Amino acid sequence: MKCDICEKKLMFGNNVSHSKRHTRKQSMPNIHRIRAVVDGKAMRVNICTRCLRTQNKLAQSAE
Repeated sequence: MKCDICEKKLMFGNNVSHSKRHTRKQSMPNIHRIRAVVDGKAMRVNICTRCLRTQNKLAQSAE
């Protein structure tokens, strides 16, 4: 899955043990499917929690 706002997606890296042996790992973004107003229409969007937090912060400051 991918965030519709920041386009954050699956990342790859290495687990490194004490003996410095490298094995591949994946880290998934924390993505939620929410209803949001986009261009005046209510739509379902995939959004990461960082962007969701920012959207809530902007909405509260606008009130």
